[in-house]
Amino acid sequence: MQKLQYVFMALAVLCFAIPAFADGGSAAINLVPIGAGIGMGLAAGLCGVGQGKAVASATEALARNPGARAGIQMLLVLGLAFIESLTLFTLVIIFAKVK
Repeated sequence: MQKLQYVFMALAVLCFAIPAFADGGSAAINLVPIGAGIGMGLAAGLCGVGQGKAVASATEALARNPGARAGIQMLLVLGLAFIESLTLFTLVIIFAKVK
């Protein structure tokens, strides 16, 4: 009996939901800008975390072996450029998709 009551309640909700949303064909809500903002925020935040870890590791490596400064600095700058490019690619994709 309880299951039958749930079935009738679900049917009643479905019967009343259709007239509630029949407002004459208004446009659907566009959630693309909200998703783009969340995506850009995640990309920028996580790239910032990655850059922080890279700089921390390079600083620790320089503290342990100051003679390897040139190699560490070159790889650090290259790694930071790659990390930053991920954020810029996200920005380009957002500009291409959001109108």
